[in-house]
Amino acid sequence: MRNNLYLSVLFLLATHAHAQTTAPSRRLPKLPIVNLSIDCKSDEGPLELYRHTLGHGGVNSNPLSPRIIEATQKLHPRLIRIFIQEFFNIYPDHGKYDWSRLDPYMESFAATGAKVVAAITIKPKPLYPAIDQRIWRPNNAEEWQQVISALVKRYSIDKQIVTYWEVANEPDIGENGGCPYLITDPADYAEYYKLTIDPILKTFPNAKIGGPAVANASGQYLPKFIDLCLKEKLRLDFISWHLYSDDPDAHARLVTKYKKLLDPFGQKRPETLVTEWSKNFDPISVQELAFDPRRAAIITSSIIAMTDAGLDWSFYYHLADQHVRLDEFKPFFKNPDIMYHHWNEIPHRFGLFGVAGEVRPQYFVYQMLTRMSPTRLKAISDVKDIRLLASRDDNNISILAANYAMPESQDHLAKIHLTNLNPGPMHLTIYRIDKSNSWSSEKPELIPTESREVDVKNTFSFQVLAPADSVTLILLQSNPQ
Repeated sequence: MRNNLYLSVLFLLATHAHAQTTAPSRRLPKLPIVNLSIDCKSDEGPLELYRHTLGHGGVNSNPLSPRIIEATQKLHPRLIRIFIQEFFNIYPDHGKYDWSRLDPYMESFAATGAKVVAAITIKPKPLYPAIDQRIWRPNNAEEWQQVISALVKRYSIDKQIVTYWEVANEPDIGENGGCPYLITDPADYAEYYKLTIDPILKTFPNAKIGGPAVANASGQYLPKFIDLCLKEKLRLDFISWHLYSDDPDAHARLVTKYKKLLDPFGQKRPETLVTEWSKNFDPISVQELAFDPRRAAIITSSIIAMTDAGLDWSFYYHLADQHVRLDEFKPFFKNPDIMYHHWNEIPHRFGLFGVAGEVRPQYFVYQMLTRMSPTRLKAISDVKDIRLLASRDDNNISILAANYAMPESQDHLAKIHLTNLNPGPMHLTIYRIDKSNSWSSEKPELIPTESREVDVKNTFSFQVLAPADSVTLILLQSNPQ
């Protein structure tokens, strides 16, 4: 009886394994076909994907770990956006500065090779003795400006880390946005902005200054602030907003909206920065969601949409997951349980890395961006579900495709049609982010799903599987490294 049962189990396992290997091959010829067409001699202008970069912080005072620093270096970021939060306690008493917590934090970001966009969200106790998010005006304006001047001198002059200074973070929602300022009136924010940018520019005239990093970018807060800057001729080098959405077109619509609102600035048009963005918040928070490739597909589709809309900079939130320490927030938050709930009880797991340093699919989205070439090519997808970027340099053709749709994506078979190629031998390499986890977690590096030598004519076509909720990078190289 025992032997018969053992044989039955073996048979069932073998049957299941056979079904797993044969079912996909039977299904593939029935998949809907999408045509992706790329003109390899076209020139659609520069493709500056370095403008889509990363943000971090606001949750605890821990510097980046050596693993995160090393992995971030591989992404070659030019800018990273961070919070200078009150828990760094840089001004503990009148006339006294303490950089012991903030220095190692800032230096860890400098070690990635990036310059920093720093959001000013401090409320030093000597200047804000009451814990009240509604109090935005310091009790001594001159002393506040001295603190800001000292901050800018240390990190823009002495250490040369910060190049962009962002004034406040989500002032339209205050503690609910993870920061101690609730400034509901854009006119009040404009007063706080003027008070703060004056010492920044006197200390570091080359600084880029801006804000207000609103949480509700669809509202009237930022448009009213833009209008105030125009009327009062306030210096404004960039505007910033945040959006968490699964809809790539929602991200693009905000870019289009604000570019139009900035038209009256003419040649002095401020840059557009999305200093926090990601997919929408999920109704549940479990570890398995963090490794769902659909997140990578949402991120890539949104990056392509924002690129097409002409955004200047985006900062995906965030670089690595963190946990909240209540003792850091209690001294300046009326309700620290807001942060406790969001980052301890229901961590959103948006990070390219988890709290323990585990790599997530989104990391490889940004790795793919670094492998795209600098000149954009004309590229057409005949279905909207697959968003497409293509580029070239002297020796390479690069294609980035994201298969993502709402509410659900579907598998596709992609036929790639290349025209106006330089004939000769080339190497074709395909990388894909999907449920197969085709990467090394330790390095971390993508592992090719296909790699082969080809000989191309002026035109060349081939087929690629584009599973639902996947991101595909195709490299055609005449001199592969």
